Amino acid sequence: MSALRAALMRVLLLTGKGGVGKTSHAIATALGAARHGHRVFLLSTDSAHSLGDALRMPIGARPTEVAPRLVAQEVSVLDEMDRSWSAVQQFLRGLLHEGVDPLVAEELLVFPGLEELVSLRAIRDVEATGDFDVCVVDCAPTGSTLRMLRFPDVLRIFMEDFFELEKRGARLLRPLLQPFRAGSLVPDDDLFDAIERLWNDVDDVRHILLDTSRTSARLVVNPARVVLQEARRSFAYLSLYGVTTDAVIVNRVLPGEAVDGWFARWAERERQTLAEVRSSFPVPLFEAPLYPEELGGLDGLQRMSDALYGDRDPAAILRRDPPIRLVKHAGRTRLEIELPGATKEGLEVGVHGSDLIVRWRDATRVIALPSSVAGRSVGRALLEDGRLAVEFA
Repeated sequence: MSALRAALMRVLLLTGKGGVGKTSHAIATALGAARHGHRVFLLSTDSAHSLGDALRMPIGARPTEVAPRLVAQEVSVLDEMDRSWSAVQQFLRGLLHEGVDPLVAEELLVFPGLEELVSLRAIRDVEATGDFDVCVVDCAPTGSTLRMLRFPDVLRIFMEDFFELEKRGARLLRPLLQPFRAGSLVPDDDLFDAIERLWNDVDDVRHILLDTSRTSARLVVNPARVVLQEARRSFAYLSLYGVTTDAVIVNRVLPGEAVDGWFARWAERERQTLAEVRSSFPVPLFEAPLYPEELGGLDGLQRMSDALYGDRDPAAILRRDPPIRLVKHAGRTRLEIELPGATKEGLEVGVHGSDLIVRWRDATRVIALPSSVAGRSVGRALLEDGRLAVEFA
């Protein structure tokens, strides 16, 4: 019997720059976990689904058994958006100019990160069945994944600071505007109910993603400098948003027999990049070779899984340290955030009300502070050895 069966469902999020091979490794990870006796659900939330292409069998919006103890599904983003966003979208569409093309309006009225986040609601639905120990998620490329992680903070600020005020204001204004036939400009209770349901869904997903006792991200990279630079930033961004990365998978490493002749200079550059990869991430590293043929189908991807993980259980939690934690240091409370690869350039730290605001490059995280330090100003912020330490005055 699976050791995970009595615990919460294990969640593995595989992400990486587009084209690095994350879908193949998501399938390989799922196959390996199933071979270790876990009941596995393989979920694609990437709008450009390719599970079926890699498995060489039809996979769609309905769960499909693809191997013993392994079920796969490609989430229908349109269906998920219709469940969560249609009422809000319909109201917002009514505020636009009548001449706006409906397809353009539909694209304009979807907030960045929302599609990916509502797709991840499927994780909660999978867990609710009680039929699975492990959920492996083939996520969208890192840019979309990071937009998804940013969205709950934005929605939380709206819900906590503005939602009830807007709801009461709408109830007061609606009867006043009805005689002027402008009541449609004020949202009704159904709209507020839809927003509240969306927030509850988002909050459920957020709790799953940030539960370091069961959820981990795994970054898939290629041994190329451009990919490595993005992966370093992505690792830091994931940590900033509270998601633990427990492993990095290096895909398409040149095998020893390919390092001579025409590939000699390429192999030398790759050796240098691999050395940088090994020193860049404080987590276990798995290397997958560049195969002489494209691996696909169950047999090919099982072969990839065996080569990648060996006898190791792919569902094992390889790193448990939460990326954001409160600790006592020299008698003072401080908040530590693991940010390997981050630099002081572009890093900003401040307090707004009971929230800590941390910005680095393109990422902003709003961290709700516990009552013991809420409202206190930042005394000192120090970035050292890939860790940001924030002390409060």
